[in-house]
Order: sequence, then structure tokens, then C-alpha cells
Amino acid sequence: MASKEPGAPSPRHLPGHIAAALAGAGGATDSAGQPWAGRSLAGDDAKVHNFEDDDGTADARYIAAVAALREGTAGEAAVIGSLATARVFIPIVAQLAEEGESAHGLHSDKQADMALVTLKAADGRTALPVFTSAEALSRWHPEARPVAVYAARAALSAVAEGAELLVLDPGADVTFVVRRPGVWALAQQQDWIPSYLDGELAAEMGRAAADFPAVRRIELLPGRGVATRTADGAALSGGGPGPELQVVLYIEDGLDADGVQHLVAGLQAEWSRNVLFGERVDSIEIKLRRAAQ
Repeated sequence: MASKEPGAPSPRHLPGHIAAALAGAGGATDSAGQPWAGRSLAGDDAKVHNFEDDDGTADARYIAAVAALREGTAGEAAVIGSLATARVFIPIVAQLAEEGESAHGLHSDKQADMALVTLKAADGRTALPVFTSAEALSRWHPEARPVAVYAARAALSAVAEGAELLVLDPGADVTFVVRRPGVWALAQQQDWIPSYLDGELAAEMGRAAADFPAVRRIELLPGRGVATRTADGAALSGGGPGPELQVVLYIEDGLDADGVQHLVAGLQAEWSRNVLFGERVDSIEIKLRRAAQ
């Protein structure tokens, strides 16, 4: 994987239970538990995947969940929930590990290893592309080799690669981004609750805000980066890369610009020290409103 670009966000420290899950699962391995590194393009390493009777099509539960998201009858949590038992494909590509030289001075590939493909998101974070069908992967990168894994294994591989996002079916009609808390939930095979619907999180953030007298109350709403669009322009109420959480602060009158800046900075510092906030919130935006008199 490419080295970290200047100015890119620093990786988050993994909570102990996620680090343990990653260590126990063997890290960035395929569905049979074999490491990606050191593979060749010949022999048994050339097998597409190890799922018997797999026709390479998208999981039926995932298709149904995306259809419900399109229709507005279900949210993005249902889409991520459908991945709990879904098979997906991770693309791997050949990269030159060693170059040979012939007697005539011509250079040729002496050994080619297989490498996991990662992407850079717009905000500089690393993202792992994952495909729900072999056809979708082939359209995106005809030379990539599809390796079938359960989505939970893909999430663990993302964590091992330092990726905070899973990007499902990039370039397809529906491209769905699983943000960091969803990735961690998949990796641990736990249910995921969007931060803007998380009552426990709201209570924790409210308790922290209670130490700031100028804040009358807070409200958690979906951020402007939750929604996304299909390739044909249809709006989806989930699957965007973020910001995922909008925090509305209802504050008292009388604060000047410096006071507001100090208040917001203090709240963000307080929230950032909260373990629950760190695990369940990917990115936030803050809006200020005058408290009703």
C-alpha cells in the first residue's frame, strides 16, 4: 500500500476489542485464512475463490436492502445489516515483486505477487473497494482477480490495511460507502446503529454538553454527507461518505464570536475524550441555533 500522504488524517487508535478481533482473525487474509502477500499468478494461487457453488451474483438480502433504501422504506442500517452474512469480492492485482533480465538485456517479470487494492477517499482516508458481484468487479477493473470473502472478513482486512471506509461497488449504479463505525461493527459481527439514531450516544453527548451553561440542549441529525445518489441521479438516504452526524447546538443569546468559538472547541475536545463517541461517530458537523426563550 502506498505510504501515507502529507496532510492525510492520522489513523485512529483501535479499541482493544477490535484489535483483538483483528489479531484473532489473522489480519488481511482471504476466505481460507491465507495471507495476500507472496502469491503468484500460477497453480493453486490462481483460484478465483473458495466458495462452492457460488455463481458470483450479488447477495439477495443486499439487493433487497438497497431496493428498500431506494424506495425510502428502510435506512442505511438495513443495508449494512444485510452484509452480516453476505459474500463479497475483494479485488487483488498483480504487482512486480522481482524483475529478471535476459541474455539480450531485456527486462521481464520474474515474479509477480498479488496485492490488495486500496483507494484514497476525497478526505485523504484509505478506502477498501468491495464488490457484491464478480461482474461489478470485472467492470471496474477487468484485470483484477476477485477473491470471495464474507463481508466481516473484508471489514477485518480493511482495518488491517488502515482503511476506515468500505466502498461497495464503486462505479456501479449504486455505490454505497460503509463508514468507519459500520466497518468496525461488521468486523466484530455486531449490529450497527447510525450515530444520528443512537440514543445511548445522544445521552453521552448531552451529559458532556451539560457542563457548558451556554448550551441549552443538543439535537443529533443525519449529516449532509449521509445521503448519496445513484449513477442516474436518484437520491438515496444513506451510503454517503460523510459527514454523517449533524450536531445542532441550541445556545443562549449574548455570546460573541470568540465565545462561540471557545464553546464549540471545548465541546469537541470533551466529546473526543469519550470512548463511545470515538467508536460510534465517524465525522460531524456542528450547527448553532438560538435557544427558544
